Amino acid sequence: MPAAEPIHATPTLEVVRIESLPFGEHSYVVRRPGKAECLVVDPGFEPEEIVAWLERHGLEPRAILLTHGHSDHIAGNAALKARWPAAPLLIGRGDAAKLTDPTANLSAPFGLPLMSPPADRLLADGERLALAGCELVVHEIPGHSAGHVVYVMEGESPPLVFGGDVLFREGIGRTDFPDGDFEALAAGIRRHLYTLPPEAIVFPGHGEPTTIGHERRHNPFVPARSSD
Repeated sequence: MPAAEPIHATPTLEVVRIESLPFGEHSYVVRRPGKAECLVVDPGFEPEEIVAWLERHGLEPRAILLTHGHSDHIAGNAALKARWPAAPLLIGRGDAAKLTDPTANLSAPFGLPLMSPPADRLLADGERLALAGCELVVHEIPGHSAGHVVYVMEGESPPLVFGGDVLFREGIGRTDFPDGDFEALAAGIRRHLYTLPPEAIVFPGHGEPTTIGHERRHNPFVPARSSD
């Protein structure tokens, strides 16, 4: 797969995916065509690819949106902040401590203790963001990580979800970490994601995009209920 790959494009919005090793983590750049500002979601272990792509296209991050504080989703924070210090780091309040705690962000157990700059802004469930010409709603869905949030662009057609490690194509995020909770994860998926239109696209932190309709029908871990 190319280092940077456009995976969603309309006349008014482009989403570019940048994969980083060793965990196959997906970072995303979101922008309005013709505009110089953009959003970066979950910069991973190869931030030089993100920086190079942004510079090549003359883009400047308006914000760095973090779905959660695990190391593979925050490893690029320092490099992006060094290059664009005015771009704020946003994360759910429940995961803010992971940014500066190598044990909590799961980097220390791999022998590569990693610390990110601290958050510039802490997000709460239901908060609405207007950044880089994009409107997003923050939904807190714990279970993979205690303070995990997803970002939903409800006003797009179809709606878009930047879901981190909550919902994958026919899968879900791991719940065996110290602050994991399968029941909380399943409840959050049903409450915040399965209620979205079936055509809504989920851009996950790993693997290929999926749709809410596909997951309601085929996800073996969180099957839809008749009330969903």
